[in-house]
Amino acid sequence: MTISVNTMRAIDHWVGVPLCAIVSPVIALIDGIKNVFNRGPETPKKLLFIELSEMGSAILVDPAMRNAQARGAEIFFLIFKSNRASLTLLNTVKPENIFTIDSSSLGGLIKDTLLFLLLARKHRIDTVIDLELFSRFTALLTGMCGARRRVGYHIFHGEGLWRGFMLTRKVHYNPHIHITKNFLSLIHAAFAQKIEVPFSKIEIPDSEVRLEQAIINPSALEKVGERIEKLAKEADIHYAPRKNRLILINPNASDLLPQRRWAQQRFSELIQAIHQKYPDDLILITGSPAEFAYVEKVRAVANVKNALNFAGQVSFAELPPLYTLSDVMVTNDSGPGHFSAVTPLRTVVLFGPETPALYGSVGNSIAITANLACSPCVSAANHRKTPCHDNVCMQAITVPQVLDKVIKQLQDADQAKAR
Repeated sequence: MTISVNTMRAIDHWVGVPLCAIVSPVIALIDGIKNVFNRGPETPKKLLFIELSEMGSAILVDPAMRNAQARGAEIFFLIFKSNRASLTLLNTVKPENIFTIDSSSLGGLIKDTLLFLLLARKHRIDTVIDLELFSRFTALLTGMCGARRRVGYHIFHGEGLWRGFMLTRKVHYNPHIHITKNFLSLIHAAFAQKIEVPFSKIEIPDSEVRLEQAIINPSALEKVGERIEKLAKEADIHYAPRKNRLILINPNASDLLPQRRWAQQRFSELIQAIHQKYPDDLILITGSPAEFAYVEKVRAVANVKNALNFAGQVSFAELPPLYTLSDVMVTNDSGPGHFSAVTPLRTVVLFGPETPALYGSVGNSIAITANLACSPCVSAANHRKTPCHDNVCMQAITVPQVLDKVIKQLQDADQAKAR
């Protein structure tokens, strides 16, 4: 039985709060004993990042991870098993240093959690950075894994998601700067030579928010290109890669926040509009294998010959080659908007309950948002759970608006490729 997002939130609240209350004084006692007998390393040597549920965050935290590596730390990472692939796009963390927890069942969740607590001690992790925004589960993992230096976001005088006293270095989460800068502030706190209240009293320049680009294997690029050409030929579509553009449409978003979805009908209308503007170009409607039926409905309603259902046609590892071959992608605010940032692909990302000011792609991206008075309605303070069942913020985004940005991105792509 798969654990739903709402079930995980309920467990985090009803089980997490009392556990945090019980465990906090025990952790404080252990810390006191350790401080008497063992000071530990002056700076982080073996540093573990914890980010379980958001695949896109594995990309957004990469500048922070490379910053820690440059300071001499060996990097480890804990993530849900279903999201592990997101760490392979840039391979900043060595495969053997990635720990996973299976969230598909309660039994697997408990077993892997206990195994992780043993592995963290076996690897002598001395520093943990909890990237999650006020999750009690990750706070407990942080407090109980044996690390002496524990860094994360603390509520201080705010009201909301209390999660005990697991941290030795408490960082103020700033809801007014991009999440990549918030992650970098955690690195500063981990390596700081003196305690600040709160961390981190530094300026983080925009120059530090820079993503590495994925290294694309030429054979993988060729393989994905041949697959696209074959599908086009089978559909009796004339497609010449150097002449015709390749446009990606990613219509779905994860169940973590379904309010982020632009309507299927709107995506179908957008495909029609793009085809009318660029009748010779190929449109691939992307998605995971599980999203094939969702994608097929978008394709069928659009009823455009040059638009193909491409759901499940590439593996996760083949996304960078696909994005490198493509000219523009339109997507909801979801993982692909961040995955594409490690390639030159230009994107148009649609935002509703979230804000691009905090979670915008750091690639060649244009964000579209309706800027309603109620947006963004999800935040660290509400566990990213909104009461909204009528996402007017997404409905307010029109097809002409999106088409206008697609045209802009394609013109830039044409100029870059001298086409």
